[in-house]
Amino acid sequence: MEEKHVRRPHYSGTHPKNFKEKYKEHNPEKYKDTIDKVISKGSTPAGMHISIMVQEMLDVLSIQPGQQGLDATLGYGGHTRAMLEKLDGTGHVYGLDVDPIEQEKTVKRLREAGFGEDVFSPRLINFAQADEVAKEVGKFDFVFADLGVSSMQIDDPSRGFSYKVEGPLDLRLNPTEGVSAAERLKELSREEIVGMLVENADEPYAEEIAEEVLRTYERKESIETTFAFRDVIKRALRYVPQKERDEAIKKSCQRCFQALRIDVNNEFEVLYRFLDNLPSILKPGGRVAILTFHSGEDRLVKKAFKEGKKMGYYSEISPDVIRPSGEECFRNPRAKSTKMRWAIGVK
Repeated sequence: MEEKHVRRPHYSGTHPKNFKEKYKEHNPEKYKDTIDKVISKGSTPAGMHISIMVQEMLDVLSIQPGQQGLDATLGYGGHTRAMLEKLDGTGHVYGLDVDPIEQEKTVKRLREAGFGEDVFSPRLINFAQADEVAKEVGKFDFVFADLGVSSMQIDDPSRGFSYKVEGPLDLRLNPTEGVSAAERLKELSREEIVGMLVENADEPYAEEIAEEVLRTYERKESIETTFAFRDVIKRALRYVPQKERDEAIKKSCQRCFQALRIDVNNEFEVLYRFLDNLPSILKPGGRVAILTFHSGEDRLVKKAFKEGKKMGYYSEISPDVIRPSGEECFRNPRAKSTKMRWAIGVK
């Protein structure tokens, strides 16, 4: 049966603004020139994710053909593809992700790029359970984890990750499990909201924002959308001097959405378990590299690596964080907060 032709979305003005209207950006293979233009301007094309510090990762992991590796956070698959190319058709990479929506797309891209089941296996599983995969397939020569949220998730309004576009206040990495951010916010007391905002994002206006959340509920108003939560933050910061207010609101929105996302997905608990299990899933002399995107994550990784070396699990750890180059940060502004740390298992 012949497939029915579907017209592309129409939009007002000369350029598409809506996520769904950016039909060229959603087809990187077909519209390479458009993708290159968007990236050259320091933006990320809709529906895409520009992988960060790929070369630095490869330098640290020193991947050799025939090895077995783990990408604990598959995402868009950019890091995974670079690993697979280094394996040169031998060895194997396992890719973990909890997002069923994006994993399906990523696996399709990697299969179409020529990476079959003989060299790449996806697992719809949280990276906290990496030890279960290791028990099944054996230990790994190299392990990589990117703790950031993918651009595909941030940019898609239906996922609710961004305060810049309206959508449901969801924030779940796997939207089929657990409760949404909107539901979670209703469950929290004032003290719990303050604690969440401070511990997960160092939010300086945590007290004011928590008070405004409760006032909103007392007025029988809902906080079900990204814009509703953004408006709560705006109202909480109305006492900030006018000339400083817009920037303060922007930064508080970034921090509060991050804090709520971390809480909803139990991200610190997941990271604790992953770091605890890490030495046991590495082969002798195995290498690990981890990308973090805020100070709380970096502190946990730094502490785990230092303690691991002290306990004799690692022979060497990164003396300092590795940061992306200025050129990469220009091409991809989302790279600016990235830090990489690495460790090498004992032989």
